[in-house]
Amino acid sequence: MPKIVDHSERKSHIAEATWRVIMNQGMKGATVRNIAQEAGVSLGALRHYFTTQQELLAFAMNLVKERANARIEAVVSLGLPPKELVTRALMEMIPLDESTMAEMEVWFAFIFHVRNTEGEHSGLNDGVYPGICHLVDHLDEQGLLRQGLDKDNEAERLYALVDGLALHAMLEPGRIDKQRIIRVLNSHMDSICRE
Repeated sequence: MPKIVDHSERKSHIAEATWRVIMNQGMKGATVRNIAQEAGVSLGALRHYFTTQQELLAFAMNLVKERANARIEAVVSLGLPPKELVTRALMEMIPLDESTMAEMEVWFAFIFHVRNTEGEHSGLNDGVYPGICHLVDHLDEQGLLRQGLDKDNEAERLYALVDGLALHAMLEPGRIDKQRIIRVLNSHMDSICRE
């Protein structure tokens, strides 16, 4: 009986191998040959799923976004009170464990790579800023934002806070741990929300 292959799972497996190669060897090491070796597949099998290196890299980066979005959707489905929902959703944008730390490290490496390769992956967007704008709008619709706040400014501040915490968590994990991130986020949420 022929072996049944789950193509979606195989593509994700190859994308995760791409992440490991990027983390260990940087973007320059993310060759099709190195990725195939890391994934434990032949070059032909890899090319069956991804005809070009750029297609593979784009898939690997979109997988990072899809996983983050899935975590946020799981939080939204919990039916939490609005302020807690927003705080928990924001926490899903910050690397708090080994898996999300790997995603963040790969995402930053990819972003810097894209900035240095003109024209490739133009329009690449992690979706964080629009998501944060949506969360600020949600707080406002629920009547939780303090009066007189400029929603655009608050979204920008929150975006900078989340990005800063994410970067610091990645670069200084001994100093910026999960508890500290929670305290900082809660403190910021208290500063923009009504009592």
